[in-house]
Amino acid sequence: MKRLFSALIFSLQGIIAAFRDEAAFRQLVVLAVIGIGAAWLLPLSALAKITLTFAHLFTLIVELLNTAIEAAIDRISEERHPLSKKAKDCGSAAQLIALITLGGLWLVALMSWI
Repeated sequence: MKRLFSALIFSLQGIIAAFRDEAAFRQLVVLAVIGIGAAWLLPLSALAKITLTFAHLFTLIVELLNTAIEAAIDRISEERHPLSKKAKDCGSAAQLIALITLGGLWLVALMSWI
């Protein structure tokens, strides 16, 4: 039980650190609050509401992982290196794909509503 509690505390510290230090994470939190709220207020199907909720949460997960990659790379060295660039670019690309997916899901949900 102690190990579980410690893991929860470490996870919360990670979320707090990302919110405090990463503008992109704060922006995605605002987007998620607005988007999830809108999804549940609009007359969408239950499946659409759940899908949009998970898609917003997925963008937050991807941003946390992207932040972790960037922090680990920066911890290793501030010097420019092709592999460091590749790691950071791939993290950024993952977030782009997550956001495109979110936008596509919103488009489908809104088209089915109209």
